[in-house]
Amino acid sequence: ADILLRGYFGWNSRWALQVLDEMFSKDAPVQPNLVIVYFGGNDSMGPHSSGLGPHVPLPEYVGNMRKITIHLKVPFLYLMGASFVREIISQNMAVILCSCKVFSELVRTNELCKRYSEACIELCQELGVKVVDPYTAIQERDDGKTACFTDGIHLSSKGSKIVVAEILKVLKEAEWEPSLHWKSMPTEFGEDSPYDLVAYDGKKTLNPSEWTYHRQIQWD
Repeated sequence: ADILLRGYFGWNSRWALQVLDEMFSKDAPVQPNLVIVYFGGNDSMGPHSSGLGPHVPLPEYVGNMRKITIHLKVPFLYLMGASFVREIISQNMAVILCSCKVFSELVRTNELCKRYSEACIELCQELGVKVVDPYTAIQERDDGKTACFTDGIHLSSKGSKIVVAEILKVLKEAEWEPSLHWKSMPTEFGEDSPYDLVAYDGKKTLNPSEWTYHRQIQWD
């Protein structure tokens, strides 16, 4: 499978709508088999008194996600915001604000994030869209606040592994045809070849395209 990753610093659902047709053109000769969408972390920031900034009011956020859903005709998942660790964020922002006057006050709380996550989950249930909810998975861990984030906002290696596990769980359980779980996907160029590794008898080669026993498989 070819996987295309796109991440834009500080974007929200309002900004995404402006480029949706460009990024996912309905006339494109090749259409994706799966799209994973994540917006909500920046939308759920508290509003700034100036009216500027990434905050998007909750009703507008839900409307934006509905428009994205309608535009994307292929199977896709909504990746919900994880959570925030207010204490770590406050410490980091205090250092930034004191050392270099770049940002105005940033308001990120678990309470706001939870409201947006719950609203998007409700929308997904209404529209029959699969949803990945790392917010709950991380909150259930005893070390969620300390081990799953690098700065109170962005995921650490452990936090990212939790997200991947939740994505694979949804892909495995989804009743899509064809299945998009990695164990169910056909092997490309899996035919026998004289260029494969030579067998012990020295007379033939061994096709390794379906092998899994020779290495540890991290993801089920």
